Amino acid sequence: MAAPAASANTAPTPNAAMRELRGDLSPAEFATTIRRAARGIGEHVSCDARYIGRVEAGEIRCPNYAYERVFRHMWPDRSLEDLGFSPRTAVRRRPPARRPAPPTAPGSTAPDPAVHHPDEENDDVRRRTFLSGGPTALAAVLGLDAPARAATSADPLPPLQPVAQPAPRKVGSADVQAVEDAVREIRLADDVHGADALLERAGRSLRGAYVLLNDGDYSLATERRLQSTAGELAISVGWLAHDSNRLGDARSFYAEALATSRMAGDAALEAHVFCNSAFLARDAGRPREALRAAQAGQSAARGLDSERLLALLAMREAGAWALLRDRAACERALTRAHTLFERGPGESDPEWMSFFGEAEIAGLEAQCWSALGEWDRASERAAQATLLQEPHFVRNRALYTAELAHDRLGRGDLVGAAAHGSAAVELLTGVRSARIRGMVADTAARLRGHEALGEVRSFLERHDQGALAA
Repeated sequence: MAAPAASANTAPTPNAAMRELRGDLSPAEFATTIRRAARGIGEHVSCDARYIGRVEAGEIRCPNYAYERVFRHMWPDRSLEDLGFSPRTAVRRRPPARRPAPPTAPGSTAPDPAVHHPDEENDDVRRRTFLSGGPTALAAVLGLDAPARAATSADPLPPLQPVAQPAPRKVGSADVQAVEDAVREIRLADDVHGADALLERAGRSLRGAYVLLNDGDYSLATERRLQSTAGELAISVGWLAHDSNRLGDARSFYAEALATSRMAGDAALEAHVFCNSAFLARDAGRPREALRAAQAGQSAARGLDSERLLALLAMREAGAWALLRDRAACERALTRAHTLFERGPGESDPEWMSFFGEAEIAGLEAQCWSALGEWDRASERAAQATLLQEPHFVRNRALYTAELAHDRLGRGDLVGAAAHGSAAVELLTGVRSARIRGMVADTAARLRGHEALGEVRSFLERHDQGALAA
């Protein structure tokens, strides 16, 4: 049962629901459990016995967004009201209490007369939640919230649609549309230019989206739409970090998007997070984690009526099985993925899946055969991916070409590896992706010592010149 609203002159009502959930644990042990759960979703909360005492005493009528994400993760079937808290809207709209400032010594500076009321735990979100935690804190640490620099001829990317900051008092459909437009523009620019040049600007858009979410005043329908869109934007920024070889940062952004999906009850967003998380874990060399994420994504996607989404998640699963060297399980997942893919696109396919066509499924299959050491099959599928890829997906053309160079080298075809390596270097002149550059650099490193072959020597010269210019 929700805690009744209390005025400034009434004593707080104890939170019996949270006390019941604590059970036989001491406040310190319960706090440890909450901190452990928070770490599991990439959240950081300073929960201790004192905080538990304040919650159970009713001093904290509504937790801040960070704690809310943790509580919803721990008890997904319970609302804040079920946990004994008051609705956020009932708490955040109450004006803060004030009291006279204490006397100060002559010549000293008087402190701010505003009292730290217990409900500042959720009122002052601009200072205490996303501007000091979650992706916005990451944006600050990474320098993503720095002022935009002017575009130059060497950086010809179009500016992303700005999201208004600070948030207006009333957030409407136009504000949410601005965030949705930012997501689309990031994806389109990434297809052409790669992640490295976009990460800074995308981070600023993400900051703006969470300012809207935390500081705005909006209807329930707008809240759900804004939560989902902010989650998609967090995924986009996470992908840019991934493609920039900032894997730890990407994982943090994905954790934030997953928490947002759970708060919004958005299965489509949750499936998207798990899809990207599986890919990230595979690249980070954590195949078991990749497998769990791919399977969790399939569970989330089963009610979404999108065969193509299930096909992509099955490919993620196949990639994990390949890294685990389980050929039989990999082949089963590949068969399932192709069966789903061949059923064709559907009206319920997510907008973000525009990249997932015949070229992409061939490229992902090539990665599976490569991980299994099946170099002929890997080369065949990578070559097919390069031929099928549409010209405007410049980043993916560079990716598949780099994959093909790697697979040719696996076959022992030094000349073929060098030729495709040179083609990848050429494509990378217009693409800024640390991940793809790393793939080409690995091929170059393995070809050193074979400069007697003219094709190898030419590739290494081009690669080294490109590396100096990057």
